[in-house]
Amino acid sequence: MIIGIGIDLCKISRMSRAIEKAEFVRKVFATEETTYAETSRNPASHYASAFAAKEAFAKAGRWGLSKVGLHSVWVSRERGFPELKLSPSAKRLLDPYGECRAFLSLSHEGDLAIAVVVLEASNDTLL
Repeated sequence: MIIGIGIDLCKISRMSRAIEKAEFVRKVFATEETTYAETSRNPASHYASAFAAKEAFAKAGRWGLSKVGLHSVWVSRERGFPELKLSPSAKRLLDPYGECRAFLSLSHEGDLAIAVVVLEASNDTLL
């Protein structure tokens, strides 16, 4: 059963200015996200889509990003496609729903990056 859908847009030009500060990158992104973005032709587009994914996850669960935490959710491409990885604290947010899966779709066009997250749970008794 689907328990939430989240979507978020992020301006790539805004992210391009933000990532000029190393402190911002360190505070917001996981090492895996930074490594991927910095080895690409347009790092800002990948940072923007990763940030949008964090926001989309928080929206899908109706928690807000401050409750989820910036380093609790990150985009991984270890299996060749983008997918969300969750820290133990982010997984605990999903505990009331039993076994859960998070589906992620990313895209960017022009000056916008977008992320969509769908949360699917095995336990629908709390809905």
